[in-house]
Amino acid sequence: MSSPNHLSPDDFQRLGHRMVDWIADYWRTVEQRRVLPDDPPGAVAAKLPETFPETPAGDDEWGRIFADLDEIVAPGLTHWQHPGFFAYFPANASFPAILADLLCAGTGVQGMLWSTGPAVTEIETRVLDWTADLLGLPEPFRSTAAHDQLGGGVIQGTASESTLTTLVAARARALRADPGADASRLTLYTSTQAHSSVVKAAIIAGLARDPEDHTHLRLVPVDRELRMRPDALERMLREDTAAGKIPFWIGATCGTTASTAIDPLPAIAAARDASSARAWIHVDAAFSGASCVCPEFRWQLDGIGRCESVVVNAHKWLLTNFDCSMLWTQRRRDLTSALSITPEYLRNEASDAGAVIDYRDWQIPLGRRFRALKLWFVMRHYGAEGLRSFIREHVEWASRFESKIDADERFVLAAPRTTSLVCFACAAGDDATRELHKRLNDTGELFVSHAVLPVIDDRGEQTGSRYVIRFAVGGTSTRERHVDRAWSLIDAEAQRVLAEAVR
Repeated sequence: MSSPNHLSPDDFQRLGHRMVDWIADYWRTVEQRRVLPDDPPGAVAAKLPETFPETPAGDDEWGRIFADLDEIVAPGLTHWQHPGFFAYFPANASFPAILADLLCAGTGVQGMLWSTGPAVTEIETRVLDWTADLLGLPEPFRSTAAHDQLGGGVIQGTASESTLTTLVAARARALRADPGADASRLTLYTSTQAHSSVVKAAIIAGLARDPEDHTHLRLVPVDRELRMRPDALERMLREDTAAGKIPFWIGATCGTTASTAIDPLPAIAAARDASSARAWIHVDAAFSGASCVCPEFRWQLDGIGRCESVVVNAHKWLLTNFDCSMLWTQRRRDLTSALSITPEYLRNEASDAGAVIDYRDWQIPLGRRFRALKLWFVMRHYGAEGLRSFIREHVEWASRFESKIDADERFVLAAPRTTSLVCFACAAGDDATRELHKRLNDTGELFVSHAVLPVIDDRGEQTGSRYVIRFAVGGTSTRERHVDRAWSLIDAEAQRVLAEAVR
């Protein structure tokens, strides 16, 4: 039996240089590519062999691998780092973070326990304390917080994982507080505009059978600015408590996915307290929370000190490659008591003494990568000043874009802009907006996404809905000229759509 065909360090170095060159060339040329591929489904698979390669790779095969990057992989990508990518929220990448990811893979460390990688744990703890300071989070969210439950941060894979993690912790806390309670009495709350991960977390946690099952999940209506209505929340909490239910978790949002609406945290906390509910308040600030590196945007997190946890995705708007979702809590012990299981094979002196943080107790999976390296490299390269400049430019360009939309009678602004997302629609109605959306993406020069937003009247009643185009400014490579070019395309395509509608 032959030995595995391992690369030598010298061969790795040679191929690694070649791969770095390929990545650098990709970034140099990404603007020349279509943002969205135009091949039909199955086009990439049709270029791949149907059977697994039997023989080990040699130099000739590595040459073919690099050719396939150009001929198969790159043409089949949606180019998230393209300067014309204005869809969804950004998935920022930057060269410092890419280098850190290379180091993470190259060291091959698994940091489930402090003892399996002290640097993995201690750098993560320190960097998250730095970031808490940078965002203006209150002192109880830091690892050094001196209070009964302790605080601290942890890097999760995604904000969705953070939602599930805090929901599980809140459930365990509620059942622990009332040993005779039945889990069937538990209820959780979020707005109709909250991320779908809340519904998914409820399903995973056994609190919903499917997305339409609202036995335990209560969707709170929103106001005209698409923010959760605290009066409606308080009414639901009081009604459910009176009916013998146990409100245990409230999901607020700082920057909803569809429109970046900011839920009023002080009023939400007041509604919880007024109803005598002991619900855990978790704040999803996955995108918009990043803007709080700038003091002028910290109003979005007013009241965060009355909430148990908050999540901000560094991989959305802080130049840190996916995945790097930062979760902070004021209630570390509630989190770890719900998620900690210690089999004999994981026991060690440092953990048993309680002298260290074991991040496996802060998350759903056991294993974890050295994700803090990316954040550490980014913070050291850019500094607070660079990150603030990055955010402020995007908000300024989005504001100018919004002004052009607002001044043009062909369009309507569909939601208030809070940071760098502009939601707009054609005044002619949904059909025209859908057609404009399609034509913009068909140009290949930009990519925008859509949402369907409720239309709320002065009484707080939903009177209809509107199909809107989401224009999210936030890419690493995006510059003001790309926003201006996007407006030119929108202007031209809208003229065509409206002219054809008249015929």
